[in-house]
This record gives sequence, C-alpha cells and structure tokens, in this order.
Amino acid sequence: MGKAWVKARHRDPYYRAAKAQGLRSRAVFKLLQIQGRFGLLYPGDTVLDLGASPGGWSRAAAELVGPRGRVVAVDRVSMAPMDRVTFVRGDFTDPDVHTAILQALGHPADAVISDAAPKLTGHRSLDVARTLDLARSALGLARKALRTRGHFVVKTFQGEGYRGFLKEVSEDFATVKGYVTPATSPGSSETYVVGLDRIR
Repeated sequence: MGKAWVKARHRDPYYRAAKAQGLRSRAVFKLLQIQGRFGLLYPGDTVLDLGASPGGWSRAAAELVGPRGRVVAVDRVSMAPMDRVTFVRGDFTDPDVHTAILQALGHPADAVISDAAPKLTGHRSLDVARTLDLARSALGLARKALRTRGHFVVKTFQGEGYRGFLKEVSEDFATVKGYVTPATSPGSSETYVVGLDRIR
C-alpha cells in the first residue's frame, strides 16, 4: 500500500473510531448503518455471517441479537473466539461446506449477512464480476439456510451485472434495495444489496 493510502486511512473517521473503540474493523459501522436503515436483526435472532473474519460484523450482530440470539460465522480464515458466535472454518462457496454450516445453525436463520469480497485486482470489470460471483454464492446459501420472511444483505460492486443480480434477489424477497452506507469510502462502487422478507 502506498503512503497516500495509509495517510487517507488514518484520516478516515470510521477507521479512527474503530481503533478508539477496539472494534475488529471499520466495517462494523456499515452493518450498524444498514441495521439503522432497514432493521434486519432483532433480539433472539439466529444470524449467519458469511466471510466473517476478522469478526467485526459477527461481534456487532451478536450484540444486536443479545443473549437469546446467536451467530454462526463462516470463513476460510480463522478468527478469535467470541461469545454467542459459533465459527465454521471453510469456504462458503463450496457446497461440501454447506452441510457443516447448516448443522451449526441447527434451524433456519433469521438473517444471512455477508461483507465478503474477493481479493481485488484493480481491474474494475474483473473485480465487479468476482464480487457478484461471491454475492451469488451467498444468495445460493441463503436459499438453503434462511427462513421464510428472513432477511439478507450482501456486499456487491456496481457495474455490469449488478442490475441482473438485483433481479435475482427479487425472486426470493418481497423488497430489494441497493444501499451505499455513509461509511463506504468516497469514490467506491461498493453497494450492499438488501433483501427483506423472504417469500419462498
């Protein structure tokens, strides 16, 4: 990373706030902003967090669902243990891992959330395509793991194929929105696709 990137990062108010509050990543603020806008998570919910490491979203979700709720976090990279978070190590895009994920859940999830992103190449069209492929994998798993009227949120990039992905999500959810959080870096094409109230 270049010096300019490092300087910009340290000027970022969300990065500084995350450091000051001992949070695992600045991405926590994105989930909290999505929660504030759409009301995805409720006390007692079971949440499936895909691509969870280093655990920022898992920790925030565990706090939102409270002591009666729980989170199942999935990632190829391990993360430090947390209360009310069950960790499944594996690639959520691999159908062979789905059995372990569903067993860890025990019953259909109330929400499936994913802040996962592929390693970016810097080539916009390729990065958009890879991110949408990952989002489709998250949607495919949500179709197996999510209860009727449950909610879904996944990170995407705007670009070729984005509108088509919105249509795919709308086949399963009553309301589908694209949302750019205030914590998203200026100039980024990052967008969260939010599906509310699964209909099938």
